[in-house]
Amino acid sequence: MNSCAFVNFISLLACDIAKDKSQEELAILAAFFTQLGDTLATLSALKD
Repeated sequence: MNSCAFVNFISLLACDIAKDKSQEELAILAAFFTQLGDTLATLSALKD
C-alpha cells in the first residue's frame, strides 16, 4: 500500500468510527488512539 492510499484508508476509517458518536465519545477515542500510537512508538524506539 502506498503512502497516499494509507492516508486515505486512515481517514475513511476515522470517519466510519466517528459515525453516531457523541463529542465526548470522540474525545475519548482520540485520546485512546493517541496514547496507543505514542506507546507503540516508545516501544519501537526501545527495541533499537
